[in-house]
Amino acid sequence: MQQAHDFLDESNALLSLVETLDSDGLAEVTAFKGWTIENVIGHLHIWNHAADLSLRDEAGFFDFFAPIAPILKSGGSLRDFEKGWLADRGLAGPELVQTWADLFRALAARFAEADPSARVKWAGPDMSVRSSATARLMETWAHGQEIYDVLGLVRQNTDRIGNIVMLGVNTFGWSFRVHGQPVPEMMPHLRLTAPSGAVWTYGDPSDTEVIKGPAEEFCQVVTQTRNVADTRLSVIGPVATAWMARAQCFAGGAETPPAPGTRGLKS
Repeated sequence: MQQAHDFLDESNALLSLVETLDSDGLAEVTAFKGWTIENVIGHLHIWNHAADLSLRDEAGFFDFFAPIAPILKSGGSLRDFEKGWLADRGLAGPELVQTWADLFRALAARFAEADPSARVKWAGPDMSVRSSATARLMETWAHGQEIYDVLGLVRQNTDRIGNIVMLGVNTFGWSFRVHGQPVPEMMPHLRLTAPSGAVWTYGDPSDTEVIKGPAEEFCQVVTQTRNVADTRLSVIGPVATAWMARAQCFAGGAETPPAPGTRGLKS
């Protein structure tokens, strides 16, 4: 399953940025909700753990999820849960980074050995193993962005971001529904340039509803790591404009994209 390898490669790319940081370096605050680099790694580790349980230990997943369900139902924040979960296991600093790395390697191997079409449990509806691997890739890539940014590094993407483009396409309707808006009848035409230079197109050709530009920047918008105004995307048409203003390729409640100029490389 290619998504298993893509998840591993993206995780290893992020590991190369953080594995040499000491506790002070991991405490640097990113532009994402005041999270530190350590908070980001802890978050990725916890939900990799959840995905691993859903793959190999369904009962264990339900035990893990039991205290989370009421928080999600009430619309509360999971930050206190995550802090407590990590503290209970003594995970912090470089030890947390190593534990995260050990698990994402094991999880990627289990993804690769699993039936891609098998169904696994999650916080929302069940999903396929392929979708679970893609979701872990997407979250690693998205949360990795604030780490690249705070370290002042430009990420060198590969065509594995095509997985995130597809998530963006598949969540066109969700991006409207989660904000309580009617779903437009037709998705705008996408014409995106991949890191390799290939051109990826989606949707029916159109001159009046179209989004064109770097695939990386489309991924940044649908994962809400950039405001569309801070990208080079050409957005034409009212539906395309409305989509890019609220695009959200991840589950959960409605989230607001970052304001223009608030997310970018730290100088």
